Amino acid sequence: MARQRATTDPGRVTIYEVAAEAGVSISTVSLALNSPARVSDRTREKVLGAADALGFVPKTEAVTRARKALGRIGVVAPFTAYASFGRRLNGIFEAVRDTAVDVVVFDQESAATSPSPLLATVPLTHRLDGLVVMGLPLEASTARRLVSSRLPTVLLDVRDDRFDSVHTDDHAGGRLVAEHLVARGHQRFAFLGEEQRSHLYVSPSQRRLEGFRSGLEAQGRGLTGDAMRLTGPGSGSAREQARDLLAGLGPPIAVFAHNDALAAAVLRAARDLGLQVPEEVAVAGDDDGDLAEALDLTTVHQPLEESGLTAARLLLERVHAGTPARPTRNVSLRLSLTIRGTT
Repeated sequence: MARQRATTDPGRVTIYEVAAEAGVSISTVSLALNSPARVSDRTREKVLGAADALGFVPKTEAVTRARKALGRIGVVAPFTAYASFGRRLNGIFEAVRDTAVDVVVFDQESAATSPSPLLATVPLTHRLDGLVVMGLPLEASTARRLVSSRLPTVLLDVRDDRFDSVHTDDHAGGRLVAEHLVARGHQRFAFLGEEQRSHLYVSPSQRRLEGFRSGLEAQGRGLTGDAMRLTGPGSGSAREQARDLLAGLGPPIAVFAHNDALAAAVLRAARDLGLQVPEEVAVAGDDDGDLAEALDLTTVHQPLEESGLTAARLLLERVHAGTPARPTRNVSLRLSLTIRGTT
């Protein structure tokens, strides 16, 4: 006989009812919610689907009381994939330095590869006062859980009208590079970016490419199909794609790389091919971290620490307010171009 779907107060739905609805054990439900990476995608989706169907959220009053006693915010980002997120995290640490708030850090795989299992379940665990999500898009079901669980959330480098957000204009960054390279007298241009293997959102690499392309077109220049390469993770793949790009096009050429790590791969490829920088190959990147300074690299300066600081302050204000009723806030931070010796 089919199970009857619960119709009681959603705040009174228990983990036992979720287990019965999903057709799994209590321990599996607990594992799916608390250690999502340890269960299969199919099992996790069954559990989350049951939780959504039943409206599995604690009573608002109980959640609020529990969160006030935690003094803990979470930060989710692809830290090991991109060094820039470590600098954003430094900004968050600065924001909480003189508070009693602890920061719990969750490292997730790049959104260019797949959605985050943790983001799918964290709204149901109620172990945080608030959450900062950096560089990872929200699936529709995850966004709904965050809203229904009343978990204060701030997005960084991702936009959703239901949440506060902090961002920079990647499109504008690409235009800055295009304008600079044209002003330097370059006539031929190329782009090295990151492969996009998830269609949940438009990646920073795609936005920077479009800005670069539109900036060139505005000045009567163009970017042909053979002047673009996309690379997967790992420096070996980036260096191979960069070498293929430079060897195929030949000097002189000006290359904009999606980030400073990819720009470093272009510089290494130029050295492998015996090409002079910037006379035969001009190179610009994006982020402006320690690597860019060490390489004397022209790059788009991202206010990384400031973005983390701003996101944390927005979150703490939201947590202390104790209500999601106030309008969401979207903060846009300014980009600039740091000109060095590679262009």
